[in-house]
Amino acid sequence: MMTVSEAYNAMLRTAAGFGVTTVLLEAAEGRVLRETVHADRPFPPYDRVTVNGLAIAFESYERGQRVFGSGGIQAAGMPRLQLANLADGMEVMRGSVLPDLTDTIVPFDQLEVAEHEGFRRFTVPGNVQPGHHIHRKGADAHAGKPLLEPGVRIGPAEIGVLAGTGKAEVKVSALPKVLLVATGNELVEVRETPEPHQVRMSNVYSLAAGLREMGIPADIVHLADEKPRMAEELLPLLHRCDVLICTGAVGDGRFNHLPEVLAEAGMEKIVDGVGQKPGKKILFGRMSGGPVVFALPGNPQSVMTNYARYIRPWLEVCLGLPDRKPVLAKLSETLTFARPLEYFIPVKLYVSGEAVLQALPIPHQGSGDLSALALADGFMALPSTSNVFEAGNAFPVWIFRQNSPF
Repeated sequence: MMTVSEAYNAMLRTAAGFGVTTVLLEAAEGRVLRETVHADRPFPPYDRVTVNGLAIAFESYERGQRVFGSGGIQAAGMPRLQLANLADGMEVMRGSVLPDLTDTIVPFDQLEVAEHEGFRRFTVPGNVQPGHHIHRKGADAHAGKPLLEPGVRIGPAEIGVLAGTGKAEVKVSALPKVLLVATGNELVEVRETPEPHQVRMSNVYSLAAGLREMGIPADIVHLADEKPRMAEELLPLLHRCDVLICTGAVGDGRFNHLPEVLAEAGMEKIVDGVGQKPGKKILFGRMSGGPVVFALPGNPQSVMTNYARYIRPWLEVCLGLPDRKPVLAKLSETLTFARPLEYFIPVKLYVSGEAVLQALPIPHQGSGDLSALALADGFMALPSTSNVFEAGNAFPVWIFRQNSPF
């Protein structure tokens, strides 16, 4: 049986992109950039005024002049004006072009203003420095400078750069077609009222929500635990997806037919069980000419553990993102675990008064405890090399909430 790291590395060797597509800027948020974006002109494209004030020629001030007339107004969006008389200044607004023949801005709140017969006069203080309050052309980036590189997830800041460089259309990683398969005769649809021996489907909806946080849509299918029927219904679906994620029917039970159905359909088995708890019975493989397959045990915590540890990081690498790393957090209480397996426990993350990231274990009733997941941010991975884990020691946490602040 593989270790957790061996299993993930085996999965990672299959990681490949799903192609490149072009989307409108308005649809690019959350996608992974697949082109280099260059400055199409200097940033800023002109000497930009950074405060509302009076633009003057510093040489006049340096000669001792302290009172300046108003030679006009330069507003943002106006073509560049030229100062006609060096004895005057020009009133400028934040964001405007620096008027020609001026090189220093004095903010209005530092000026004394007098007005007589429609003429404004400004008295300038004695502590003005040359070049103040001007954002020089090209100070941020010269024309042609790379501003964004492939492999970045596009967020609000990146959207601003794309818009500022005129990228109305953006090349991004294409998204995979994902099929989520729930197996089990005990499962009913969410809207149905289950009999005492039945439960509503929840795992595939949790997975679908996690995938949506990544911007990946998914279809959902329910298959019964009957081998001929399962094979008949599953085989046509294999040609409709890039990634197949199944929940349930992978253990040693008499009605767990999924591994046989996948094998008979031609799946190359790459991972068959991992030394971990929960989720030990995970199966991973690749169909010849078809999708990559993740087949997960059916308990909710097994599903979410394997999603956080394997599926989400694998998909991110396929999309061109860096390989995800866990966060480190200190265990807030001592735990014991006797089995020689890597132990994933649901934890709530918080920052202590000493600004230390802490992980509080969530009490739960085993891997079938669905409600405990709603209290957790992720799973802390406790190594198989020990069976006592002391409070205060730091261990990795695999977060399954995309919007977690950690």
